[in-house]
Amino acid sequence: MKANKPQLIIEGKRIDGRAPSDLRPIKMEVGVLRNADGSAIVEIGNTKVLAAVYGPREVVPRHEEQVDRATIRCRYRMLSFSTMGERKSPAPSRREIELSKVIREALEPAIISSQFPRTAIDIFVEVLNAEGGTRTAGITAASLALADAGIPMLDLVAAVAVGKVDGVIVLDLNEVEDMYGEADMPVAAMPSIGKITMIQLNGVLTPDEFKKALKLALDGINKIYNLQKETLKKKYVEVEE
Repeated sequence: MKANKPQLIIEGKRIDGRAPSDLRPIKMEVGVLRNADGSAIVEIGNTKVLAAVYGPREVVPRHEEQVDRATIRCRYRMLSFSTMGERKSPAPSRREIELSKVIREALEPAIISSQFPRTAIDIFVEVLNAEGGTRTAGITAASLALADAGIPMLDLVAAVAVGKVDGVIVLDLNEVEDMYGEADMPVAAMPSIGKITMIQLNGVLTPDEFKKALKLALDGINKIYNLQKETLKKKYVEVEE
């Protein structure tokens, strides 16, 4: 039991008033950066993430070049002012390096990189405000930015975390639930082709809890996926007008 753990479920409601199966409010926008080939900003509750994509472009350094496909590179970074309390160091932390790899590996199955051999596609994920779910918001935003850049993809990738809080399986953990919950399971998927591209689990779930959590995550991912498609469609309707 974590010290000073607050009660997180009261009369069936979570501390922010949501039901266990509710997502936080979500906003998305694409094409927010003029100088990037593709960009997107995603807000999930108070978590706000900006993603930018550059490429396909020349590979520098050249030894990273691959003859049969594009080299996908990703950098995830939490800006110095993105967290509460002590100011975060601008130097990359071990967690940022790890999450850069996790986000890249969640997106790679969707990118048809074989169309661009000997090139690089660079993805930058900047966390502007962190209040839980930054890796999953980063994946969702980066996927939109890739689509905005015109990178061929098998499908959009959407992501969300599920977890266990006070013994209850809940969708889309906020920061306090992430800190004090019993389990946290981020999931990313390509919904239209039914493929999971990332699943991680911190904590312990029983087999039945795992099945329930995965179903809840995929239900949430489908809702986020529909918002992604609406966001992209809205941009191109505006361009035509």
